Amino acid sequence: MPCAFGSSRWRADRPRISNPAELADAVDWIAQGCLSNRANFSSDGLNKQGALALRDITLRGQEQQACRLVYLSDAPERPNNTAPGPSGFAASMTDSLYPVAILIDELKNEDMKLRLNSIRRLSTIAVALGVERTRNELIPFLNESIDDEDEVLIALADELGNFVEYVGGPPHAATLLQPLELLSTVEETLVRDKAVESLRKVARQLSREHLLEHVLPLTKRLAQGDWFTSRISACALVAVAYEALPDATRAEIRALFAQLCRDDTPMVRRAASASLAKLAAAMFEAGEQASLKQDLLPLFSALSTDEQDSVRLMGVENCAAMGKLLSQADNRAVLLPVIRAVAQDKSWRVRYVVAEHICELLPHVGPEVTRDEMLPAFLGMMNDTEAEVRTAAAFKVTAFSNLLPAGLAESLVLPCVRDVCSDQSQHVRAALASVIMGLAPVVGKPVTIEKLLPLFLQLLKDEFPEVRLNLIATLHALNAVVGVDLLAQSLLPAIAELAEDRQWRVRLAIIEYIPLLAAQLGASFFDEKLSVMCLSWLQDCVHTIREAATLNLRKLAKLFGPEWAQKQLLPHVLAPHTHTNYLYRLTALYAATGFAAVVSQEALLTSILPLVLQMTADPVPNVRFNAAKALQQLLPQLDAPLIQQQVKPCLLRLAEDGDKDVRYFAGQGLQSC
Repeated sequence: MPCAFGSSRWRADRPRISNPAELADAVDWIAQGCLSNRANFSSDGLNKQGALALRDITLRGQEQQACRLVYLSDAPERPNNTAPGPSGFAASMTDSLYPVAILIDELKNEDMKLRLNSIRRLSTIAVALGVERTRNELIPFLNESIDDEDEVLIALADELGNFVEYVGGPPHAATLLQPLELLSTVEETLVRDKAVESLRKVARQLSREHLLEHVLPLTKRLAQGDWFTSRISACALVAVAYEALPDATRAEIRALFAQLCRDDTPMVRRAASASLAKLAAAMFEAGEQASLKQDLLPLFSALSTDEQDSVRLMGVENCAAMGKLLSQADNRAVLLPVIRAVAQDKSWRVRYVVAEHICELLPHVGPEVTRDEMLPAFLGMMNDTEAEVRTAAAFKVTAFSNLLPAGLAESLVLPCVRDVCSDQSQHVRAALASVIMGLAPVVGKPVTIEKLLPLFLQLLKDEFPEVRLNLIATLHALNAVVGVDLLAQSLLPAIAELAEDRQWRVRLAIIEYIPLLAAQLGASFFDEKLSVMCLSWLQDCVHTIREAATLNLRKLAKLFGPEWAQKQLLPHVLAPHTHTNYLYRLTALYAATGFAAVVSQEALLTSILPLVLQMTADPVPNVRFNAAKALQQLLPQLDAPLIQQQVKPCLLRLAEDGDKDVRYFAGQGLQSC
């Protein structure tokens, strides 16, 4: 059989592979066999090593051992059951050819994971083959490999989007369109989406001539496909390189898109609606405002009133995008009727999308329309019959209020917010709790004190943990508005109650808020009101809380200074080292190690180091090896004589401990000494 992959120096009927050139041709021939899956191997006339290798290939069917020919040379026969090894020129070629041959072989492997691995390394195969053979042999092979698992096809579509350089650059990028076109027609949505994304990448690198010659016919074929999947993909391609096309072709594209917008299949109309804003932006950039109004706006209105709610909800997103391209007068004439309709749509999914995007719509309709029409619509969604719509609207309360004329937030929005605080859905209350603090700067200090603070306290006592967590996470926004004194007076009782909440995540949120609150209140107030609460967390039943408490106290020590920490915190922090429960002793050890960096050298030598040395004799191995780790962490802060006199003897003793973990960490400490 002549070599079909390159020159014809090597033939299967030759008696042996006798030189490097023939060896390279043999590898090429086998690679071609792997790609075509049509190679008829024959061992006639080959030496024994070659015959065995080729027979092995033939028996396996998929040429799984094709790459073994890399190892064939003029080496003498090997004993039975001995794997062939490289020799001569074959050895020098092994590093480069053997992995590539494996990847080529795995493209047709029965194991999906191996195929997937090979697809993800297509660039390696392409580099080994060269641009010409990649175009002429690898790409046609991929065209025949579309019938595969979805995961493999997604990876293939992704790789082909970055494959332009491997086929010879933009002049030859059109060769990638055929496999991507096939991938864009498959039934799996993820594969189609990735294929369309890659098609757009490739198309952006094509010249105008290639766009007209290849991409435009491709888009037409997809748009006229019998199966709806191809028409869905066509919708996403209509705006590709629109500006680069001549006027006549642009008109053809617009007519094609209009056909897709009127398709009988709802999924196609939804895809067309999703792509409408991109085409509108492309037309705007091309200076075709007249065509935009004449051709596209009627399609926009029709899709926004479609019988399918999945199509109508895309019209809401289009309103936000189209509003940026049209004048305010056009927005009022075209967009406002659509907004009115979708805000009162019978489908809660459509109203949900309106609530999500309502803040993006306000700048396009002006303050008068916002006051007269958008505000009533928003308040209606805050009281919607569906909890999902109320949740989406609650998330937008602060952002929407910031866009209203002065005074409207206090007079119209706050009463609605008060009702939502008692909403029967915990998710609605949680959404409101995450943004309600932002209303304080909008309405000002007097209104915040009079109307918002009671709502804050109500949400802080909500039975649903997520509501309390969301509010605690935003408490800092209140400081700048109401002041520290009023904050402490109003919210501190609620914070103290939450510090003992049955949900440990709520306690954790309070711990994380304490340093910020302490910075506002000062050391004296902290000692009086918060100190006992912070120290109590050191003996919490949840490890995460105890750990967070030690970090919290370290932050407070940095905030108020080493003298304050040594006097007010250190004795209480170290006290649990004699607790009967070893977990609390460990907490004292962790806290001592953390405090070492923020207290004075005197406190380190008189309080922390003696405690750590004492705990190396603890009866529990977990405490002993953590004490060894603590000593290693303290070494940089100790002078050499002290290390030699106190620390090293202790570590030497631990190095002979009966527990292997204790010995290990003691050894680590001795190496640091």
